[in-house]
Amino acid sequence: MSERKPYPSDLSDEQWSLIEPVITAWKDRHRSVSGHQGAYAMREIVNAILYQSRTGCQWAYLPHDLPQKSATYYYFAAWRDDGTDQVIHELLRCQVRERARRLEDPTLVVLDTQSVRVAAGVPASTTGRDASKRTPGRKRALAVDVLGLVIAITVLAANTHDNTAGMALLDQVAENAGGTVRKALVDQGFKSRVASHGARLGIDVETVERNPQETGFVPQPKRWRVEQTYGILILHRRLVRDYEHRPTSSASRVYWAMTHAMTRRLTGANTPTSRDPQTEAA
Repeated sequence: MSERKPYPSDLSDEQWSLIEPVITAWKDRHRSVSGHQGAYAMREIVNAILYQSRTGCQWAYLPHDLPQKSATYYYFAAWRDDGTDQVIHELLRCQVRERARRLEDPTLVVLDTQSVRVAAGVPASTTGRDASKRTPGRKRALAVDVLGLVIAITVLAANTHDNTAGMALLDQVAENAGGTVRKALVDQGFKSRVASHGARLGIDVETVERNPQETGFVPQPKRWRVEQTYGILILHRRLVRDYEHRPTSSASRVYWAMTHAMTRRLTGANTPTSRDPQTEAA
């Protein structure tokens, strides 16, 4: 097959080298009985996932010069179900923190939720209506560190109370961050149940209250990092609306979006935006 023209979302050689060992090790553990290695290079499978993440296209609309949808979805689902997407994400997260001269795992996290609308065909059993934000769909909840890196993700129906999302995030933080987290910052949407749950896990939950005299969006110290992370995610059009039938697929999309952002961060590459002429041309 002739070499294709690259897309802006493609991984460079340097970026691919950051995650290639994990993918190669996975492939070695999942050899075909017949010895067949597959029709597509693993780098092209990852490029197809990232292309869809950035552009928001449907599976059937993947370009013809990328792996076909059946092959791409097979690996996306396999890596989602066995946690390979999280392994890649955690590997890069630790490298970014070390690059910033920080320990691999944080001592402080910031929790927040975001309600997003869902696409037609998403099962109603996994959705709801956020009464306070008047948004029907799903609730995407994140715990991030002071660099804005994702430590925990949970995706729930939008009518789920922030308390439930907060407690689920704290459980993940306690498990994923090696027991190093001692403090979590939350907004006023999280109530005392979250603080009590955090105390049982050894995490001090502090509510950052907004100054009632301030109007509009006013960044709050440290808490603004989670807003920045949501802004990074929205650059990936597949995350502007929730198209996934499974909440676990929605979470996997977040891992891949952050993986893409961190490969660029580690290699000093600029992240294309919707106003980038090259991105628009693609």
